[in-house]
Amino acid sequence: MHGRRSFIAMASSALVFLSGNARATAPAKMTVYKDPNCGCCHEWAKAMAEAGYSVDLHNTDDLAAVKARLRVPAEMEGCHSAVVEEYYLEGHVPLEAVHRLLRERPPVRGLAVPGMPPGSLGMGVDPAAVYDVYAIPSGTGAPYVFMEVRPRKS
Repeated sequence: MHGRRSFIAMASSALVFLSGNARATAPAKMTVYKDPNCGCCHEWAKAMAEAGYSVDLHNTDDLAAVKARLRVPAEMEGCHSAVVEEYYLEGHVPLEAVHRLLRERPPVRGLAVPGMPPGSLGMGVDPAAVYDVYAIPSGTGAPYVFMEVRPRKS
């Protein structure tokens, strides 16, 4: 009887371990809302897919409605909007910031890269690119710098 209980407990632990690992390795689903004629948005979404995210593209002529629904502050608006898990990504948010967001899970609505900074993900390769990634708090409070993108020193 004791052997049977030990086996059941061990088997249950293995199932929990395996299901936890399966969930951890499953790609996060990302929905990207973009203008159908925008090439840089397509490049950004392509980079997210190549990084392992399960990307679902939605072309729309009404990005303003998407940004309003997500409650993106006007001064934080970027080229396109994406949703990954419970967060939004506004504009050309770099991969490092997305990975950090999903790893740390801060109490924010999302991340934003306002405008279309040259050299940002999807906007061409520029090792000298300089821009900030902002976090938009869940509650009250102003957006704050979540990550600085600066040239790497050799």
